[in-house]
Amino acid sequence: MTLDTYNAAHSARRRADEHWSRRRDLERQLHDGPALRIAALALRLGLLAQKARCDVGGLPHDIEELQNQLHLIQQELRAVADRIYPPLLHEAGLGPALRELASNASLRVDADGGRFDPAVEGVAYFAVLAVLAALQPATRTVDVVIRRDADGLALDVGNVDTGQIGAVRDRVQWVGGVAEVRGGLIGTIKVRIPCE
Repeated sequence: MTLDTYNAAHSARRRADEHWSRRRDLERQLHDGPALRIAALALRLGLLAQKARCDVGGLPHDIEELQNQLHLIQQELRAVADRIYPPLLHEAGLGPALRELASNASLRVDADGGRFDPAVEGVAYFAVLAVLAALQPATRTVDVVIRRDADGLALDVGNVDTGQIGAVRDRVQWVGGVAEVRGGLIGTIKVRIPCE
């Protein structure tokens, strides 16, 4: 590897790390800012509803309806924040974050428990998410295997439509990764992303 190639790869990795760091910061800002304020407003409305129970009219009902609306807004904010950078991905890593997805999808995750660079974990997570989004609901169980090999992250996404290789390749190339297909139309997408 030439010095120029090394410098270009190092610069690309630094930009990727900064990108994922900004995504994590944005998720935290959504959680710590508007979401907490909405929760505080809902609590204050609850206290106000207790005081208004003696009143005649629909004030308690109106307050309850406002609380319900605030709760829905809070759920929507959480969903948006999770799409930016899931908190569990930051806190526990790729394996646990994908296992959390398994509660909503037919997904089996085998992970060795190791951690990777934030950019690598983010890219891998959203690559798997893209493959899952292309699946018909409940058509088959997807097998995800995550491990560290000599070069970094090794990720196999099995029992999937291998036509999704383009979406995966676009994501992982950004951090120097490669993706290839094993099998036919339904097969395995194998991803390798270099990292320390």
